[in-house]
Amino acid sequence: MSEKNTNDLKEVLGRTHLSEFDKYCNENKDSMNNDEDSFSIYIKDLLANKGITQQSVFLNADIPERYGYKLLSGEKHTKQRDVILRICYAAELSLNETQRALKKYEMPELYPKIPRDALMMIIFNERPGSILDVNALLKKNGMEPLRTSGLQD
Repeated sequence: MSEKNTNDLKEVLGRTHLSEFDKYCNENKDSMNNDEDSFSIYIKDLLANKGITQQSVFLNADIPERYGYKLLSGEKHTKQRDVILRICYAAELSLNETQRALKKYEMPELYPKIPRDALMMIIFNERPGSILDVNALLKKNGMEPLRTSGLQD
């Protein structure tokens, strides 16, 4: 089965009767966010497809390795979207893949009307270098750099 986008699912729901709800869930389980491990599975699958190790992601994201493994296993959870953005950037995720990862982690997607988010969207599209380069760009534009995982809440 392939993953359907939200508009496709809305269209299917428009034709779905209450009695067919179980069938809908079963036929579209690959597209639904009801699995608490969905972020972990999604990131690990992308890394495997790209041939990137988790260790290199944590190193490039400047995140302590033990903490990174706990985040990806679901053992730890962060409320800091910047930590997830660091992981996504270091994992070489595209903007679309990053938006999907944020959604799966139940965090707000990057939003084009918020200046810092807009700049991050451009950064994900253009890939200007390392996390240090990203933070330098953010600072240059008068914005807060991506937080480190120092405050692990």
